[in-house]
Order: sequence, then structure tokens, then C-alpha cells
Amino acid sequence: MIRIGYKASAEQFGPRQLLRYAILAEELGFDSVLVSDHFQPWRHHDGHAPFALAWLGALGACTSRIMMGTSVLTPTFRYPPAIVAQAFGTLGVLFPKRVVLGVGTGESLNEVPATAMAWPEQRERTLRLKEALALIRRLWREDRVSFEGQYYRTEKATVYDRPEEPVPIYVAGAGPLIAKYAGETAEGFICTSGKAPELYRDTLVPAVAAGRRTAKRGPESVDMIIEMKVSYDPDPARALDDTRCWAALALSPQEKLSVEDPLEMERLAEALPAERAASRWIVSSDPDEHLERIRAYVELGFRHLVFHAPGLDQEGFLRRYAEQILPRLRRAFG
Repeated sequence: MIRIGYKASAEQFGPRQLLRYAILAEELGFDSVLVSDHFQPWRHHDGHAPFALAWLGALGACTSRIMMGTSVLTPTFRYPPAIVAQAFGTLGVLFPKRVVLGVGTGESLNEVPATAMAWPEQRERTLRLKEALALIRRLWREDRVSFEGQYYRTEKATVYDRPEEPVPIYVAGAGPLIAKYAGETAEGFICTSGKAPELYRDTLVPAVAAGRRTAKRGPESVDMIIEMKVSYDPDPARALDDTRCWAALALSPQEKLSVEDPLEMERLAEALPAERAASRWIVSSDPDEHLERIRAYVELGFRHLVFHAPGLDQEGFLRRYAEQILPRLRRAFG
């Protein structure tokens, strides 16, 4: 059985508009809504960055069924882990068994402008994430937590409002070490589509499985999420053109590693040729082509597909996808 989600792009739309789209997604039969958590968007002009935690509270109050959460939040710099534990404890009480905490090691684009910090290397960011999650889990299970870590400390801290069953933690990553860690410890793994096929086939999926085996966990213990980047429009030219505003996603990790200014990120993205700007996306007006190109990810083991559309007409996308693609997916994969 597969689950089908909608990616709420907080970098592209303001909070009220984005909320309307997410509510519509539930009405049209989507199973989940995951929202990006950005302090700065990928581009300055026409960019947005609503506060994801407040927005999730509004989404929960306006819906009744969908799973919802972050994809992803960084619980290590802008947000101290104890505050993340408190926030998601509250969300978990308000909306029982509907909330997940999706986390990652972060990007300088979001953390540096808000903190004026020096951006650390990947190793430190990974160590911080593991320590932060260890603290969050303790705060969801214990009272009066005194924690002495390498990076974080608490003194007799208690999260007073938390659900009986802790909020599931989903770990995002694009490398084998973090994928294995997700398999060992997390309730879900998140990655994004459109990269080299061997990354998923030979690295990420086997690493999650290796982590599960190390921890003696079954295949169903980790929800395998992939954010599917799809541009689907009856007009092929428009489907291609819609990807331009997300061209930054085609930049390599090296090209955008220390870019903290949305104006500079926008400049780098706009310099890319159209073919490269669209390279991360499934761009097509043919529903059968979409199905076949999605099939490769499902057959690798990704059973939770969260669709991210690049265009401004999100309502049109949601209605077309619900009518023309979702039934095909469910017939093909259960």
C-alpha cells in the first residue's frame, strides 16, 4: 500500500494561500501534507517564509485526517532541541497520531541569517542532530531532564504537555551514514527525487535497510518517504517553464554550500540553462509517463510519495493530479 502526500512549499507561498492548498489536498484525498521550514526562501523576489510551527497549528485545526509535519526542520541552531520538543509535544496533544517531526542537518541559507553564526562542517552538523534527537526523545518520555551533551544542556527540564505516544521522528538525508542512522533509530526516512538513480538504488535504500537490520527492526518500522518533484500541466511549455522558479534545487551541494543570501541564491539559479533548471523534475503532460517515471521509486521501496509541484497554479495541479494521477498510482501500487 502506498500513501500520497502534498509538499506545502513555504518558500513560494504566504501562510494563508498555502493553508488553502493544504486543506484542498485533504479534500481531494491526499494522505499527508509536509511543509518546508525556512527562515529565508530560495529567492528574494516573490519569496516567502512563513513560520512552519504556527502554520502547522492552523493546518491541524482546519483539517481532520491528514498526517502533517515538517520536511524538514533543523532542531540544532535556530531552534534549540528543548523548544522543538515542547512545540511538537503541544502539536501532538492537539492533533493525536497526526503529527510527525521531520528533521535534517540544515542549510546555511536558513540558519546563518537568523543567528549570524559560523556555519559548521557536515560532521558537526550530524553530531548535533543526533544529540538533539537524543535530548528530544528523553524530554518526551521523562520528567526533570538534566542533560549534559557536547552541544546541548538542560537543567531539570520537563515538557509538561506531550502525547502519551511520542511524535514520530523522520530523518532526512542524502548520504549513507545519515540514512543508516534513520534506519536504526527513526520512524521515517525522507529524501528527494531527481538525483542520480544509483544514489537511491545503491546507497540510500540499502543504508536504511542496513540500519534496520542493525537495530533488529522490521521493514515496516521505517516509513520511506520521497518528495517527488513533478511538473504536470496540459501545456508542455508551461510545465517546463514552471520549474524556473525552483532552479536553485539543481545547484550542486558545493555550489550552494555557503550561500546565505536569497539574492545570491537567486542569481546563481537564474544563471542556469533551462535544461539544468528542470533536471530535478518529472516534466510531462502525459499521465502515463508520470506513472512510469514514479514507478522506479516505488519499486525501490518508497511507499510514501509526497508530491511537490513548482508552478503558481497549485490548485490546478492538485485537482489534475487527484483526478488523473492518483487513481493510476493506487491501481498500480495498492
